[in-house]
Amino acid sequence: MESSHDYINDQMLADHGLRKTAFRKELLSVFLSHTGKAITNEMIEEALGDHDRITLYRTLKSFEDRGIIHIAMDGNAHARYALCGQSCGADHHHDAHAHFHCDQCGNTTCLEDMPERFEKYVPQGYQVNEIQVTFSGVCTQCA
Repeated sequence: MESSHDYINDQMLADHGLRKTAFRKELLSVFLSHTGKAITNEMIEEALGDHDRITLYRTLKSFEDRGIIHIAMDGNAHARYALCGQSCGADHHHDAHAHFHCDQCGNTTCLEDMPERFEKYVPQGYQVNEIQVTFSGVCTQCA
């Protein structure tokens, strides 16, 4: 019998137009276990165990392209990956939000509920390809 966790994985992959492979489902489970947090390549590799890195990077890229995950910089120029909200898809990727990096525990958290949209500060005529805004300090768990 299929568990509710498997159903969520299958449904998310189907909703984003991806085949339901065992590796994709396992990788998606890693992200679901870190909902609201941005995780590093090392954290992903540790959670997955022994897997082919090329397959991992290709799958991460396909997840990003389809609006399942987005890249979050941690304030130290290190890329992390975070699960996207339900409104993201291949044609509409809502990843232009701020992130908060805790200097003590190292967690990076999405701040999707911030009211400001950063695009309004870009001078007229400029084309924005990507926005990375990261606040750093101490999170509520470490304070």
